[in-house]
Amino acid sequence: MQKKLKLWDAIMLVMGSMIGSGIFIVSADMMRNLGSGYWMILVWVITGIMTVAAAISYGELSALFPKAGGQYTYLTEIFGKKMGFLYGWGLFTVIQTGTIAAVAMAFGKFTAYLVPELNNAAPIFQSGTFQITWIQILAIAVIILLTYINTRGVESGKMLQNVFTGSKILALLGLIALGFILVDVSHLAENFSLGTDAFNNLKQDAKGVFLQSGWEPISGMTLMGGIAAAMVGSVFSSVAWESVTFVSGEIENPKKNVVKAMILGTSAVMLLYIAVNFVYINALDRDSIAFATNDRVAVAASQNIFGSAGTVIIAVLVMVSTFGCNNGLILAGSRVFQTMAKDGLFFKSAVDNNKNQVPGNALWMQGIWASLLCLSGQYGNLLDMISFVIVLFYMITVFGVIYLRIKQPNLERPYKAWLYPVTPIIYLLIGTAFCVLLLIYKQQYTWPGFLIVLLGLPVYYLINKNKKTD
Repeated sequence: MQKKLKLWDAIMLVMGSMIGSGIFIVSADMMRNLGSGYWMILVWVITGIMTVAAAISYGELSALFPKAGGQYTYLTEIFGKKMGFLYGWGLFTVIQTGTIAAVAMAFGKFTAYLVPELNNAAPIFQSGTFQITWIQILAIAVIILLTYINTRGVESGKMLQNVFTGSKILALLGLIALGFILVDVSHLAENFSLGTDAFNNLKQDAKGVFLQSGWEPISGMTLMGGIAAAMVGSVFSSVAWESVTFVSGEIENPKKNVVKAMILGTSAVMLLYIAVNFVYINALDRDSIAFATNDRVAVAASQNIFGSAGTVIIAVLVMVSTFGCNNGLILAGSRVFQTMAKDGLFFKSAVDNNKNQVPGNALWMQGIWASLLCLSGQYGNLLDMISFVIVLFYMITVFGVIYLRIKQPNLERPYKAWLYPVTPIIYLLIGTAFCVLLLIYKQQYTWPGFLIVLLGLPVYYLINKNKKTD
């Protein structure tokens, strides 16, 4: 691998892969589950703490194993090929490709704001409830375009990533500043007036539209369940930062720069996210956040800030954001599948680089599967399925830091996790609470993704039936 990515490029990859469509949408569901600006901000703070804690913990592993494959490599080195394969299988079937599909669909849906014909056009194909729309075709076109650009070499993907990530960071900073300057009526005090009281309003009519009446107070374990359900959105919006570890083999001085990129990038993004949510609760009242049309909270807030131009401004911002996000995901994910192929755990044709010194076949395999997932059209279902699985693998990897410290205390560690063992324990405690509460209260968010990962076991044994398995 050629070392063509500098520290700045790595930070842009972290931030660009994290900031996609979630921050513009998920706050509606969070407010419906908790009914209070106080709790909504607190959930973002909790998510920020766990995200940065994970990044700090991963830093120790990135310095120990500074090569392509990242999290897949860490799990394989610590827990063996079976665990590494299950992660890689989950990454290909659900996590990376599912996120690429979900973000591409968000690009398509916000593009439809600027080109209404996309929404109004009849489906290209329909059979019962299954249909193929022009928005899905646009999403697939974006995936194919970005995949092609990345097959042209890492320089092409890097340049695109830096331009689009820089643009969306500047745009978000502008939205944050103007969200307090231009709003005529502030709802900040109103949204915080309830203090620690929490409410939910998840009632729907026969068509599945949420009803704007019937807020009910919640407390105790019901509140804990509401927090976990709300965190599905904030966690989904805060993942993919580990993508930078996938391209460790192409980063200058990876033992230092990967950990710096993860910590600086995740910290910056979480501060941006918290600030954007302050804009939402400043520009909108509780009902306007919770029942924003199609959950597009950012559009509703932007209309209060910029007037009639707000819809166009946010549509363009989300298009820039999702385009850049998907570029980072596509660039990074393919490196894992290439590493798996080298280990004999993925299609052999994914091993070789193309003439531009990038894993062209792995890129196209990833792009084709993500495109097929787009045809499902179920952005929300994809989001719900993967947050639980992602956190599970984060927890296993963070636990790996503690496990290695115990099993191999004398191993030379170029970087040691800051405040160890507090940092990994913080993540493990929050992650465990999140997963347990979802298993109890929101099982539809857990089992589908988990079962897809478990389906990897028979695939693993099939691949290794003539090999010595570990």
